[in-house]
Amino acid sequence: MERLIDKALEDYARAHITALPEALAEIEQYTRAHRPDAAMLSGPVEAALLRLLVMLCPARRILEIGLFTGYSALAMASALPADGEVLSCEKDPEAIAIAQRFFDRTPCGRKIRIRPGPALATLEALRGEVFDLVFLDADKENYPTYYDRALPLLRPGGLLVADNTLWSGRVLAPTTPADLGIAAFNRKVQSDPNVDAVLLTVRDGVTVARKKTAAP
Repeated sequence: MERLIDKALEDYARAHITALPEALAEIEQYTRAHRPDAAMLSGPVEAALLRLLVMLCPARRILEIGLFTGYSALAMASALPADGEVLSCEKDPEAIAIAQRFFDRTPCGRKIRIRPGPALATLEALRGEVFDLVFLDADKENYPTYYDRALPLLRPGGLLVADNTLWSGRVLAPTTPADLGIAAFNRKVQSDPNVDAVLLTVRDGVTVARKKTAAP
């Protein structure tokens, strides 16, 4: 992921957020030390945003599409009530094993259930279930399809949050399948009369869409 804002400003923002659970710093440190794809990590500023959105929603059930090493799942779980749940989809067995080790060490981790395997298959199996918040951070080519599958699972007034929607600026001139997937997702959300949405310039772009409570 290419940096979209000045590092000094990014560090300043990071220094001015509400303190995060200590386990998140451990996950970040481990991921950066052991995973070559560590740039996929959400990071503290986005984690603080996710926690705040969970509280504002307010959410009890969260669907996460793309667990990676568990950073964002644990951040959201830490803002849930005691009976809350994060259901996280992930197909990478190594990432699942890393995340579960961290979840097992913290009380908030008990709120997280991992669904291994392709997320599209999991979304199909979840038909009829209802979630308060959906967080999308998986393979970018499938973002438009994930949106189509996830929105019916979201309650009216619920939030769909998607990461990497600026895609290091490549949305301005998309060429690769990932570029084109993000660009198509952004167009789909912006033109969907069933949601109110904003694309924030946080990290690599974060889209927040609220499902309307009445048909347009």
